[in-house]
Order: sequence, then structure tokens, then C-alpha cells
Amino acid sequence: MQVKLIASITETDCTDWNSIAGIGYPFLCHEFLSALEESGCVGGNTGWLPQYMVVMEGEVLLAIMPMYRKGHSAGEYVFDHAWANFYHQNGVAYYPKWLTAIPFTPCQGPRLACRADLDSSVIKSLVFAFISEQAEIEGISSWHCLFPPPDQLDGFGGLAVNVREGVQFQWFNRGYRDFDDFLDTMNASKRKMVKRERRKIDGQGISFNVLAGDQVSDQQWQVFYHFYALTYLKKGSKPYLNLAFFTACAQTMGEQMLMVLAIKEGRYVGAALSWVGNDTLYGRYWGCYEEYNFLHFEACYYQGLDYCLAKGLQRFDSGAQGEHKIARGFEPVSTYSFHWLKDRRFAAPIADFLTREQAGIRQYKNHAAQYLPFKTITNKG
Repeated sequence: MQVKLIASITETDCTDWNSIAGIGYPFLCHEFLSALEESGCVGGNTGWLPQYMVVMEGEVLLAIMPMYRKGHSAGEYVFDHAWANFYHQNGVAYYPKWLTAIPFTPCQGPRLACRADLDSSVIKSLVFAFISEQAEIEGISSWHCLFPPPDQLDGFGGLAVNVREGVQFQWFNRGYRDFDDFLDTMNASKRKMVKRERRKIDGQGISFNVLAGDQVSDQQWQVFYHFYALTYLKKGSKPYLNLAFFTACAQTMGEQMLMVLAIKEGRYVGAALSWVGNDTLYGRYWGCYEEYNFLHFEACYYQGLDYCLAKGLQRFDSGAQGEHKIARGFEPVSTYSFHWLKDRRFAAPIADFLTREQAGIRQYKNHAAQYLPFKTITNKG
């Protein structure tokens, strides 16, 4: 077996890659990662230089792990800017670093994947030994793995890794027949709140067109992209993704995309885009020209819940942040990231920081759970 880095996912065969990655988690699919490269959202001068890690036996692909050489910490959703400053203050370069993550995507899912007939512990040992050795050669300060699944929390083959905990809000389908059945699990005040919000949408004359990505026209993609870009521009920042990325995904994996277009008086007034996995809906992007009462909640959450219930999806991963989701039935769940620091002088103080941070995170998570709207609180964990 040989571990190596490749500079482009096009150096691997799409079928071979997806046979290992699967297609149930859309963000690890060859098509998604290819679209990021082809559209120029990663690579070049973006600060996201692809260095995918693959394990080969001859010409046979055995294991894959997305990885990027980073020259900054933007677009990661796990913030380590203070760590970079700590390094700088001590005269040590924090960048470049290695990042195993899906660019601009704070959604939990597989990061290191291998063929089902292989011993994953052997693959992990090979990969993590390679990280330790190659970091010296390439002048890499650290390796960070963001939003892996909980079952990858151990087995690092001797690599000294710190685990960082975070919190997101997700919805779980507990066998609800329909939206009203879900609402019946809520206490009276929150049930009335959700119904009132949905009625307000009807009262404003707003309707919705819900489409799979491969059903969206070029003109509709342009409209959506304007909405998406406005979300960033209103905050004084540039969007991470471009129109070419979205249209490339629509052409190659459009059936895994879900577009919600809001329409008022014959014109589009807002849009939300989600991704569809095997059992999970991943809410990702949203934008509008002007604000309407509860449009964000309807387009981003309630329409998504309707879709989950209609299709039998078990989870709605709504992405980062958003305490307003709690009152609408999204439960606080733990997310994780791994951090390996080559220079062990920095490892101890950062580990101490993470221990103290974790205590606050868990306290916050427990506190948030107390505000869930259900008659019986059943936090998923």
C-alpha cells in the first residue's frame, strides 16, 4: 500500500472514488469536489490548495481523504484564528496548515473512507503516519479534520490529536406521519407560533416552487445566485461560491439538490438550496432581495421539513448557528473536529484551552435543550 497526495481529484476515476465514498453523503462525491475545482472556488489563489490523500495498491484505489493546504482559516466554520495569532506572537508560522474538510460546508460526514473489505485501523495508521512524516517535508504546521462523524473519534495510529466540540441544531424524524403530526408533539404556544408563521406567508401572497437541481432552469439558477450572493454582500463580504459551481453540480448530481423558490406577484423574492443524502436533508444556502415576515423560516426550515416528511428522510441538518431553530424543533447536537499540532510546545496550552472551552460548550448545549418546544424533551445527543 502506498499513501500519496494528489493535486486534483481528476487524477482519480469518478466511479472508483464514489465506490469508496458512496453517494449517500453528497459532499464527498467526486462530482461535488470536481465542481469546486472546475469552477475555481478552490485552487489557484483561493488559499484552498487541493492535496487529496489517497491510499493505492498499484493502480487500485483503496482509501480517500479530502485535504487542502490552507494559507488562511476562512470558510471553515471552526475558528482557529486565535491559535494562528498565538503562533505568530511566538515567532512561529501557523500557515500553511492541512485541512481535512469539505470546503465551505459545516456538515458532519465521513472524512476518511476506505474499501469495505479493508481493515480501517490499518488504513488509519498508514494515513496518520504519513501526515506526521510529510508535514516535516512540506513545512506544514498542523492538520485539522472538521465535522467528522462521532464514530471516527478514536484510532489515530499514535497521532496525538486534540478533539474540539461544537454545537449545531438538527431536526430528527421520529416517525411523524406529516407536518401536523410533528406539530402535535409541541407544546401549545410553540405549535400556535409555527402555524401562525406559516399563515403569515400565505397572507403575504407568497407561494413556493420546489424543484430538484436538474429541473432548475438557467434563468432560475441566475436568480438563485443573486439571492445567495446578496446574503454575503449585505454583510460586506464576498460569496465563497460562484454560479459556475452550482450549475456544474446541477448537471452532474442535480437529483441530490433541492431548490425552494419563493414567488410573490409573479416574481421571485427569495430562494433556499439544500442537498439530499440517503437519509438526511442538508440545508445550505439562502437569500432574498427584501425581507418578508417569516420568509426565511418557511423557505429554509418548514419547506425542508415538509420534504423530509414526504420522502421519509430521518434528519434535517440545517448547518451552523441559529438559536432561533430551537423553538422550531431543531435539537442541539454535538459536532467535533480533530487538531494535530506538529510543534508540541503549542499542543499543551491549546489542549488546556479546549478543555475549558468544552465545559462551556456542554453547558450551553444542555441549556439550549431546555428551550425545546416539545411536550417531552427528547434531545438526540
